[in-house]
Amino acid sequence: MTTTVRVLAVCVALIGTLAGRPAFAQLEIGTWVRKATTASQLEMTMTVEACCNGGRRLTYRFRTGNTDTLMTLETKLDGTDAPVLVAGKPSGETMAIKRDDDHHVSSIIKMNGTVFATSKATLSPDGKTLTVVTKNNGAAVGGAPAGDVTEVYVKQ
Repeated sequence: MTTTVRVLAVCVALIGTLAGRPAFAQLEIGTWVRKATTASQLEMTMTVEACCNGGRRLTYRFRTGNTDTLMTLETKLDGTDAPVLVAGKPSGETMAIKRDDDHHVSSIIKMNGTVFATSKATLSPDGKTLTVVTKNNGAAVGGAPAGDVTEVYVKQ
């Protein structure tokens, strides 16, 4: 699974999980860190900010080789496709994010209009840990194999 896919799965989790819930408003805003757990997984930081008339702006920072990469996504949290920008430029990737309930969200991730992954995320009861399971359907995106990837993020 590509780094972008993994990053987007986290977007889904944090955007929808807490949207519109005042009791959880401060849990989603802030910084989340994913530590690399395998050689192929990158450590990354995600910053979540309010924007878009009740939506969220997610900014991801990670390093690939000697390059620092910045990826952003702005969504109104209405379930429509939102473009993913890499270094401020369209990447061809979009995410449609839907909040299932206060602690669960789901998303559909597309590249150039073709669905290549879905994800489901669960926020822990204390609001400090986010577990994201992404299912890659095997579509040719960055050579990622079909299958599930589980990631864990910690609120800083």
